[in-house]
Amino acid sequence: MTRFIHDRFAKEYLEELLSPIGTVNIGRYVTSEVREIDVYFTPTTLTPKYLETLGVLGRMASATAIFEPFRNPVSFSEICSCLGKLLDVRGELERQARRENTRYDDAQLPKLWILTPTASEALLGGFHATPEAESWPQGIYFLGEHLKSAIVVIHQLPETPETLWLRILGKGKVQQRAIAQLSSLATDDPLRIIALELLYRLQSHLVVETQEESEPEERELIMAIAPLFQQQIQAAQQQGLEQGRQAQQRLILENFLQVRFGEINSKMTAFLSPISNFSAADFTVLLLAISMLTVDEAGRQQAVRLLAENVLKMRQSELGDILPTALTNLLKLPVDELTLFVEQLPQLSADELRARLG
Repeated sequence: MTRFIHDRFAKEYLEELLSPIGTVNIGRYVTSEVREIDVYFTPTTLTPKYLETLGVLGRMASATAIFEPFRNPVSFSEICSCLGKLLDVRGELERQARRENTRYDDAQLPKLWILTPTASEALLGGFHATPEAESWPQGIYFLGEHLKSAIVVIHQLPETPETLWLRILGKGKVQQRAIAQLSSLATDDPLRIIALELLYRLQSHLVVETQEESEPEERELIMAIAPLFQQQIQAAQQQGLEQGRQAQQRLILENFLQVRFGEINSKMTAFLSPISNFSAADFTVLLLAISMLTVDEAGRQQAVRLLAENVLKMRQSELGDILPTALTNLLKLPVDELTLFVEQLPQLSADELRARLG
């Protein structure tokens, strides 16, 4: 189910953004009913500039926190479950204080942030969740003081730079607009690069999961993510960062093959370097072709053949009508010989090339 793909993205996304300023535990268990906390964050190095860059998320991360992100609107029972996890943590802290013969201080209890795309007025009213308009932006509702919890309704957040990193965890048009707003950041912005890598991984998972029955919302999300990578690659080219562009395309291809086929075999690896040199347009066309393959052993073999064929096409004018034979002979080579041959390919003369593969 795509919900689990989005859940994994949300956890990895929060982990990447928060790890520079603290310790992030993904899937932390609490004991009473062995319930799992999505993201448990403990600040260690609170860099004011970095917190400011994260905007509202940085304010949330200024103290120990639990983040529970939901892809779909949170329900009454799910909020109760989140509160149960917080109370379980409180019980653990009290037991620890007794073991250490110290006094429990409720200031140790983390703040619970429940992240949901939408929430009805009835749901918020049932938990007496109220905004703090003087201190926090619209869309953030706080429960009673002793509960140390808040519900963040992402689709109600103002579309400002301060809320960008939260709105990327939204849904539908809100998430798509937030992704589009990443394009306004500098192409070498570290947070933009992190977000793009995670979004591309999300896109790869969605392409695999929804290739047969794709929901319109998921198709729109896939389409919203794609232009940013084209922009990132083109920006690298325009700035003359050829080495950076190649490294980025290699990373994208590795992630894509890993997600689609579960592993990258040694023959696939042999072709990664030359394909990372492709133009942005050719590279995008190749990714699209791979995305159309079946996710099984036959598809894996077709992917290897497709990679090999694209590498040989760089010398198509010299191979001419023997290209099909050259492709077959290339794929027959043992892995070590194949790897060496691909490395030597740019330096081989036309006669050497035809002699070895013809």
